[in-house]
Amino acid sequence: MNKLISNIAKASAGVALMVAVVACNKTETKSGETKTTPTEAGVTGGIVYVNSDSLLNNYEYFKEIKTKFEDKSKKAEADLKDKGAAFQREVAAYQQAANTLSADQRAQTEQRLARKQQELQVYQQNAGSALQNEEAGENEKLYDKVAEYLKKHAKDKGYKMVLTYSKGNSAILFADESLDVTKEVIKGLNEAYKSDKK
Repeated sequence: MNKLISNIAKASAGVALMVAVVACNKTETKSGETKTTPTEAGVTGGIVYVNSDSLLNNYEYFKEIKTKFEDKSKKAEADLKDKGAAFQREVAAYQQAANTLSADQRAQTEQRLARKQQELQVYQQNAGSALQNEEAGENEKLYDKVAEYLKKHAKDKGYKMVLTYSKGNSAILFADESLDVTKEVIKGLNEAYKSDKK
């Protein structure tokens, strides 16, 4: 469970930001048709990138999700620890009293403890699965929010493509800093999230 929650940033970065957006501003030709060309920003070929590490560290929606999952993980761990400790106390009590019990009583107690141990394992698996499913749902929402915003932002700015960059996990080995639109994207996402919350 710890691994599940500690990896949310990496998973979300991978899932949420593998976004390539093809969108341009429209300009009219002599024939009256519209064609798409990159306008604003003076970006070479209309290609820009977003640093996914910075985006996730500064996007309020993601920070709230991360905090929520950390809290849920701690609560689930504490609950599991309490149940495990209670089970260990039962086992210790049985071990102390085993000599005073009849063979039937010992067999019944051992069967009951074995069932409890299985129930505890099932509970642990179910708790992990529930968190994993919820995480997948939140990742999807995060992806949708970022992708939807980037489509609009790319169209407004005349970008043909928005790539993602992440230190140590990127196909981009070098990109000129003038192509980095991370700050403006973070600002826009946070403003959009703030208005969504109202």
